[in-house]
Amino acid sequence: MTNEKNILVVDDEEKIVEVVKSYLEKEGYKVFEAYNGKNAIKIFEENDISLIILDLMLPDLTGEEICKTLRKKSRVPIIMLTAKVKEENILDGFYIGADDYVTKPFSPKQLIARVMALLRRTDNEVISNIMSFNNDDLVIDDLKYEVKKNSQIVNLTATEYKILLTMAKYPQKAFTREELVCMVLGEDYDGFDRVIDTHIKNLRQKIEDNTREPKYILTIHGIGYKFGGE
Repeated sequence: MTNEKNILVVDDEEKIVEVVKSYLEKEGYKVFEAYNGKNAIKIFEENDISLIILDLMLPDLTGEEICKTLRKKSRVPIIMLTAKVKEENILDGFYIGADDYVTKPFSPKQLIARVMALLRRTDNEVISNIMSFNNDDLVIDDLKYEVKKNSQIVNLTATEYKILLTMAKYPQKAFTREELVCMVLGEDYDGFDRVIDTHIKNLRQKIEDNTREPKYILTIHGIGYKFGGE
């Protein structure tokens, strides 16, 4: 049995990597191992990785730092392994782009079930290039580069469309202005990051029913913005 999926397991505890690898291989996945952050990033850049299981406590880079680095270039699904059970720690992980979390100690069977569920979800996203939110109140068609609000086409600028699409693809993540500038305008952009605020303001005027109480482009105070569509 093979799933033709490559899973990268990142943890500095060899026993944990061995156990997780064993369970994944039984399900037909090919497993890559990394015991520190730098090696994890190197393996990711050199291979077609379908999903990452990422421990937050590593000897060189933190899991948060790795997650932030990968999110600048990829939407690869990331499951955090963490001994931190406080809600704020878990929320921080979601804010920087993780898709799911499992607290230590954990059941390997439960972890594998989450891996399979997350891969099914992301496979469906690849198949469907249409994202619909709030009972079709807002629809993004990434094949046609088209956005509809209440079944009416919304005329967005190229930058507004990129901002909306980027945020909608990561509904759990709170973006800093710097991240949006990097992902939407490019790393070479040397203007002010506050330009994003102007684009956000214009985008809200086009897709929100009430710009004072937005439900799609939410402000996360002290961080930046987050997509709130359901």
